[in-house]
Amino acid sequence: MDKITKIRNLDGGRGVQFLLDAADEIFDNPIVMFDTNYSLVAYTDELPDDPLWSELLATGTFSMETQMFFAREYFTEDTANASKMVVLKSPKLKYDRILAYIFNADDIKVASILMCSRTPFVEGDSEAFELLASKVSSAIHDDDYYNAYGFDYYEDKICKLLDGIIKEPVIYTPHIQILYNGFEDYLYVAVVDASRYDAGGDKLAFLKGALKETFGSFKLAVYSGYIVMIMSSINPVFDEKIFINLADDPFERYDLYAGISTKFENLYEVREYYDRALAVLKGGAVPGAKRVFVDAGH
Repeated sequence: MDKITKIRNLDGGRGVQFLLDAADEIFDNPIVMFDTNYSLVAYTDELPDDPLWSELLATGTFSMETQMFFAREYFTEDTANASKMVVLKSPKLKYDRILAYIFNADDIKVASILMCSRTPFVEGDSEAFELLASKVSSAIHDDDYYNAYGFDYYEDKICKLLDGIIKEPVIYTPHIQILYNGFEDYLYVAVVDASRYDAGGDKLAFLKGALKETFGSFKLAVYSGYIVMIMSSINPVFDEKIFINLADDPFERYDLYAGISTKFENLYEVREYYDRALAVLKGGAVPGAKRVFVDAGH
């Protein structure tokens, strides 16, 4: 029986660890799974003679030095440009690798599985490994952790962009690509003021969820006492007339006000446009606007 058939016959209902262990036996190669923040999730028992593999298993992540190595060897660029799977090779490493993305129920990249070629790759291995990734994605499809993780990941990266922590494209390109997923054309930032909404508890988290229900294609975060929304002009709900005159308007319902920046293209510039949106929100003097104030340069 070939590897593709063996992988296809695996019972995905038995969970991620079962799938990785069974695939280890089928490929005769070790496999690890780590999330999009490079935190180790699962691994098989085999340990190849590979320092990067050993580092991940020993520390639970890849160091910044290792991430810089990935960037210099174009692993970062290659993985960022891959839609589902990529083969990674470097003359500085003893073994080649195959990496495939894992997607949650919202089709957000939340993790990767990586296989090391202790036993050389042969024809059909890539196809079989991609099928394995699909099975792992199915295994986590209904997992609340991974379904929440996708949106938490977006929020974490938005806040780090705004704080200037993420500023080095050489290292962070894969993260920015994931954040950019689903966007096309120009980007905009909206800063939402929820101070007028009178409610107990964590009202910002509640209102962020309410806005997410209406603007499902936007990426949202709570930052510095405001709700931040990153959106794309290609998203249908962004059309200015629809956005400001919604039939069921959450801005009216929850007494929210928002400022929207001018357009931009590079997510590394999001802080500049956040500041512009915030200035528009605080100014509020836009003729004809009720609750959503759009920068005059829009």
